[in-house]
Amino acid sequence: MRQSDIAVIFDMDGTIFDTERLVLDCWERGGEKHGITDIREVFMRCIGTNKVRTEEIVYGHYGMVFPYGKFSEDSSVLFHEITEKAGIPVKPGAAELLEYLSGNKIPLGLASSTRLATVTQELQAAGLYDYFQVVVGGDLLKKSKPAPDIYLMTCERMGVLPKNTYAVEDSYNGIRSAHSAGLHPVMVPDLTPATEEMRSLSVAVFEDLFGVKDYFAKM
Repeated sequence: MRQSDIAVIFDMDGTIFDTERLVLDCWERGGEKHGITDIREVFMRCIGTNKVRTEEIVYGHYGMVFPYGKFSEDSSVLFHEITEKAGIPVKPGAAELLEYLSGNKIPLGLASSTRLATVTQELQAAGLYDYFQVVVGGDLLKKSKPAPDIYLMTCERMGVLPKNTYAVEDSYNGIRSAHSAGLHPVMVPDLTPATEEMRSLSVAVFEDLFGVKDYFAKM
C-alpha cells in the first residue's frame, strides 16, 4: 500500500498529549480528599472511554453513593489549574510525526473520547489543531470506545475507508475500538503495557511516536 492510499486517525489523551498521568494524579489527590480507596484501579478501567462510560464504571465499582459529581469537579479544577500554569504536555515525537504525515499529504483525523469542545481547545492551545481534517469528540456518540462507533464516524467524515486507515492509540479500549471498526491499530503504550491481546489486535507496537514515524517512513 502506498502512503498516498492511506489515512491516519489519532487518539488524543495518552497518545498525542501526555495527559493520562496528570489526570491519574488528579484522581488520586481527589480520592485522598474524599477518602476513596483503590482509585487507581478504577481509573485504569476508564482510560479511553468517554464521560458517560467513565461514570458508569465508577458507579459500578463504588455504588451510587459515590460523590461522582463533586469528585469529577474537584479533579477537573485541579487539572486545569496545573495546565493553565504549565500548558498541556505534548508527547515526544507528536509534532514531528504530524508534520511528517501532513507533509506527505496523508489525510489525518482525530478520534478522542474527550468531549469535542475540550479536544478543540487543547489542540488549538498546543498549535496542533490544523493538522487534522476531521476532529471527533466522545460526546458526539452514544457508544464509547471500545465500541467501533467513533472510528467509523471519523472515517465517514474524512471520506476514507477503514481498511485503508491506521489508528494510533495508547489504550486497550482504543485499540479494541479501532480493530472492531476494521482499521489497522498501531499501539504506543502509555500507562498500560501492550498485552498479548493488544499485540494480536495491533499491526505494530512502538515505545514512542518516533517509532511510529519511522514505521510510516519505511512503508
